[in-house]
Amino acid sequence: MNNNTTQNIKIVNADPSALGLFGLAMVTLVASSQKMGLTDGVAFVLPWAIFLGGFAQLFAAINDSKRQNVFGTTAFGGYALFWFGVAASWLIKAGVFGAELAKTVDPRQLGVAYLGYFIFTVFMTVGAMETHKVLFTIFFLIDFLFLGLFLNAFGVAPEFTHALAAYSEFAIALVSFYGSAAAVLNPHFGKVVLPVGKPFGIFKK
Repeated sequence: MNNNTTQNIKIVNADPSALGLFGLAMVTLVASSQKMGLTDGVAFVLPWAIFLGGFAQLFAAINDSKRQNVFGTTAFGGYALFWFGVAASWLIKAGVFGAELAKTVDPRQLGVAYLGYFIFTVFMTVGAMETHKVLFTIFFLIDFLFLGLFLNAFGVAPEFTHALAAYSEFAIALVSFYGSAAAVLNPHFGKVVLPVGKPFGIFKK
């Protein structure tokens, strides 16, 4: 006698947002130090852009996808690919892929990419309003980062827009560290150690 049974196995993934936010915090901290003039060049920004900005956030995106979190997947995946793109752009400019290619660099093309990410971040900011206020603050600051970056790339008030991008990026790092800490400590202790603020409740009741 054959006894055919079906078993459903549910695999539960840990919330990857703590690692994703840590990756964002680290890369923006290091990158902002260069923009603010505290450090020079991008040679040592590159590893953090690739591994923390890129791979850490890509890992978070993949695992958020397994949790059927469309917002987290899109956010972490979108910014992971941004940092891979920026790192590749810096490598091209540095001549890693040949002097001829480096000669054809047009910063306005990067400006167009920043404009695209500004648009992306604006509608993601709307979505972040219904997660929690710390995440909303991060996206709100990223809006100003990309606003400063794309205006600066087109030579609009270069000193002001560079400073806007630099200090927005530094603020992103600080708030992201807080968000990462909250995502680790709150579930770890089973209580609110670091409050993140309730959703605004405008679009979702």
